[in-house]
Amino acid sequence: MRPHILVLSVATLSCVSACDLRPQSSHGFRLPDGDPDHGKQVFIEMQCASCHAVADDETLREGVEPEMTVIIGGMATRVDTYGELVTSVINPSHRIARSYRNEEFSEDGGSKMRNYNDVLTVTEMIDLVAFLQDQYTEFPDY
Repeated sequence: MRPHILVLSVATLSCVSACDLRPQSSHGFRLPDGDPDHGKQVFIEMQCASCHAVADDETLREGVEPEMTVIIGGMATRVDTYGELVTSVINPSHRIARSYRNEEFSEDGGSKMRNYNDVLTVTEMIDLVAFLQDQYTEFPDY
C-alpha cells in the first residue's frame, strides 16, 4: 500500500471514530459551569481528604486521619478533561492511575473510593469538578 494512501486511511478512520453519534455516545453532553468555592466545601463535607491530598492546600487535611494519599492537583503534563474528572468521581474504577495500581483495591478489584452517585446532587458534582479542575496547572510549552 502506498504511504500516502495509508496516511489518508488512518486520518479518515480517526475522524470517523471521533464523530461517534451513536445513541450511547457522550456527544453533546456538557454540564453547566460550576462554583469552585462551593466545590471546595463539597470536598470537605464528603471527607474526600481522608484519601485525597490537594497539592497546594495542606490545610484540607488538617485534623484528618488519612486512609491513603492520592494527590490531586499540581503541575501536570496534561490536565484531565472535564469529562474525565466527572467520570473519575462517578465511576472511580473506570481508570486507575498506574502509580496507584499497587495499592490495595476493593474485593472486586476496583477502586476503594465509595460510590457518590446517590450522595452528591448534580450541583454538588458540578461544583466539585470545578474545584478539582482549578487544582491543576499544565506545564508550559516551550
